[in-house]
Amino acid sequence: MNEEVDMIIDMASDQMKSAIEHLEKELGHLRAGKASPRMLDSVMVEYYGTMTPLAQTASISTPDAKTIVVQPWEKGMISPIEKAIINSNLGFNPDNNGELIRIFIPPLTEERRQSLVKEVHKEGETAKVSVRNTRRDANEQLKKLLKEGLSEDLEKDGLDKVQKETDKFSKMAEEIIEAKEKEILTV
Repeated sequence: MNEEVDMIIDMASDQMKSAIEHLEKELGHLRAGKASPRMLDSVMVEYYGTMTPLAQTASISTPDAKTIVVQPWEKGMISPIEKAIINSNLGFNPDNNGELIRIFIPPLTEERRQSLVKEVHKEGETAKVSVRNTRRDANEQLKKLLKEGLSEDLEKDGLDKVQKETDKFSKMAEEIIEAKEKEILTV
């Protein structure tokens, strides 16, 4: 029975970790005024008739905090890449010099910063809800094991461990949210 308790706790911990990783990924796509290659993760380019992620058709770099440079691996791809960036609704205006594409990241307005902070909190709350739902599911599984003959002490230990994991991952989510909020609000 003890192995089953450990398995429930491990599965819950893995699910909570996934929620935090998802939060980090989602927040990575938010523009905080600094250039980041991850801003272009959602851009898909038509490459020989197939929609392909931009990162698989060009190298993407950030020479400074306000510029993203896209260097296509094939010269003929520069126009489709530029078109894909414009059509991606990211609000970028690419500058094509025939060999590479430069994207200048405009500074964020105060209004836009506030709306991004709201978005960050919304994503953070979604992650925290996911962590709490995982805790609830793990607790239900432990209570079910109690009915099947698990000792009350083992159940209580399991519930305590699940709560510690929940607290740990909730704190992580809170720290990630605070860091992203600070990044967005820093002018």
